[in-house]
Amino acid sequence: MEHDEIRSDNYVPYGTQCQGIEDAVGALLVEKKLSISVAESCTGGLIGHLLTNVPGSSSYFLGGVTAYTNQAKVDLLEVSSEILEEFGAVSEQTVLQMARGVRRLFNSMIGVAVSGIAGPDGGSREKPVGTVYIGMDAGDESWSERYLFKGSRQQIKLYTAETALEWVRRYLNGDPFVSCI
Repeated sequence: MEHDEIRSDNYVPYGTQCQGIEDAVGALLVEKKLSISVAESCTGGLIGHLLTNVPGSSSYFLGGVTAYTNQAKVDLLEVSSEILEEFGAVSEQTVLQMARGVRRLFNSMIGVAVSGIAGPDGGSREKPVGTVYIGMDAGDESWSERYLFKGSRQQIKLYTAETALEWVRRYLNGDPFVSCI
C-alpha cells in the first residue's frame, strides 16, 4: 500500500484526549523522565516546532539543529565527511551519525535525525523526490529506515516529521517500528 493511501486529510487523534502526535510523545517523555534532541535536514526545523508546540516541552526537549548543508552536518553533528562522500546526505549512514551527533551535542537520552529530498527537484533514479531516511539513537541502540513519501514538498516535510515522532512514540511504548506508516 502506498503512503498516500494510508494518509487522509482527516486528523486522527492519538489517544483518548484528541491529542496530536507531539502531545503523545511529550506525555511519554515526561512520564518516563527522558529527554530528546533532533537533527533535521529536509524538515527544516519542523520536528522541533511540533515538539515545542506542547506546553512544558522544555522539560524534555533539549534542542535541535537544522543542518541543511553537508558542511553543517560535519561541523555541528560530527558527521564524517567520508560518509557523506560515499553514501550522500540522504542515507542510512548519515542519519545514524546525525542522530548520535545531536544526542551527544545536547546530552539527551534520545536523538532523532531526518534527511531527505522534499522536492520538487533534487531527486534521482536511485533517490527520487520523497526519499527520506529517519534515524534514532538511544545510547546503546540505534535504528534507521528509508521511506518514500508522495505529495507536495510541504506534505513530504510533514509526513517526515510526523513519522519521526511516531518512531519516538513507538520506542517509548516498546512497540515495534513499522517500515511504512
